[in-house]
Amino acid sequence: MDGVTETSACEDVAREAASAQSALDQLEAEFHGLSRIGIALMRERDRKALLRMIVDQAKRLTHSDGGGLLLARKDEQGHRWLEPVLYVFDTLDGRFIPPSTRVPIDDTTIIGHAAHVKEPIVVADAYHLPRNALYHEGRQFDEEFGYRRRSMLAVPMLDQLGRVLGVLLCVNRKTVPTAQITSKAAADRFVIEYSDREVRLVRMLASQAAVAIENARLYAQIEYAFERFVCAAVSSIDLRDPATAGHSERVAKLATTLAQDLERRESGPYQNIRFTPSQMRELRFAALLHDIGKVAVPEAVLLKAKKLPHGGWERIDARFDLIRRTIELESCRSDTQAVLASRLQDLERERAVVRAANEPIPLEPGVAAELTRIAEQTYERVDGTTAPYLTRDELHYLLLASGTLDDRERAEIESHAVATRDLLSQIPWPDDLRDVVTYASEHHELLDGKGYPEHLAGDEIPLMTRLITIADIFDALTSSDRPYKPAVPVEQALEMLRASAAAGQLDPELVEVLTESASFRRHPAANQPDS
Repeated sequence: MDGVTETSACEDVAREAASAQSALDQLEAEFHGLSRIGIALMRERDRKALLRMIVDQAKRLTHSDGGGLLLARKDEQGHRWLEPVLYVFDTLDGRFIPPSTRVPIDDTTIIGHAAHVKEPIVVADAYHLPRNALYHEGRQFDEEFGYRRRSMLAVPMLDQLGRVLGVLLCVNRKTVPTAQITSKAAADRFVIEYSDREVRLVRMLASQAAVAIENARLYAQIEYAFERFVCAAVSSIDLRDPATAGHSERVAKLATTLAQDLERRESGPYQNIRFTPSQMRELRFAALLHDIGKVAVPEAVLLKAKKLPHGGWERIDARFDLIRRTIELESCRSDTQAVLASRLQDLERERAVVRAANEPIPLEPGVAAELTRIAEQTYERVDGTTAPYLTRDELHYLLLASGTLDDRERAEIESHAVATRDLLSQIPWPDDLRDVVTYASEHHELLDGKGYPEHLAGDEIPLMTRLITIADIFDALTSSDRPYKPAVPVEQALEMLRASAAAGQLDPELVEVLTESASFRRHPAANQPDS
């Protein structure tokens, strides 16, 4: 007997050890499982996806038919309540928000009581609550959707300061995963109460969820802050250069539209290209900010609408008035009326030549020689000294072949690309926006290496930058708000883009996408009558 007793005792010890080991293995598995869940929650930045993941994991860990998530809200008067944001029930095959969109944080409901006392609440049967329970549970949800709630587990989610962020809810712990809980009989047969194990797991999940939700909120706040910064920066560009107000917005819209059209390509080098929402946001921000460096460009150059610097034509016009009076005084002593009329007629013709040459259009043949001849003429000033009709600097600007800027001024304008890079580089961009600086500052680079500021070529220029470049050129060509040039019709602008692509400056595939997918038709210029 002693041998039998000893053997039995050993078997008992072995069973206890096996049971303990099994429990330990289960705890370890739960720990690793929750760790993986926590990592997944921390990585998820999309709010809707995050909330769905939290509810799905709560249902999975507890074998629940239904789950829900309610987040704490506060109105202007400081009153707090719980707002249901997501309910998922296997039996109902979908998500449902109950008719009452607010749950007060007090002792009147199971969920509100859990948030009020900041402790998990376990209910064995929602239809038969304990006599001493302060809370009650209405049946409106069950009646509306043909459902039967029985066991419930409501666990508050608390932040690091112990404040209630929301409540994580589990409904109807099932013994059979596929069971449909639509009646009392089904609830009697398949639904059981939540044990301490489920409470422990959901509490741990609720803690992880609270951290993830807080992080998601902080990330959303950061996103909003960057969004407002970008909007403010674009406004500052528009204020600095009213003539091009709206340009950055139009470029951003066209660049993102072109990117979306590019994703639909079924052939060519970009047929498999796909952009994530984060990449599209990065493209949009870069396009919006591509001209922010213009805030560093001198206003006299930035807003220059004529070839002569600000006030230049007014000085010349006043000088020609003085020359006219001088001619009239001189004629009183020697010239006849016919000679005077001829000299004044010549002077007004010369004035007209100068006025026309000041416009930002190419010089007509022979005008340069005429301007040089005019500049060589002199008149006598009041103090007896002589001066030319046009100064050397004035002639320099009037002889510009096209546009309004000379080489020095153009260099100042082109410096906005470097200024864009320098300004944006000072901002602590998050990882998913780290390339905004590159895309924005390189929008004047050309594939043949003749762009600026770095003279990049070919594959050195990112795809996002190429999209912005084409959108920028198209908008600049077709815009009617530029004082230094007339708007180019849409079809002519497209032809100019094709010519630049043929010359190796622009990406021909992107120009083709712009034309074939009719991205340009969404541009305001495409809706103008003359387009």
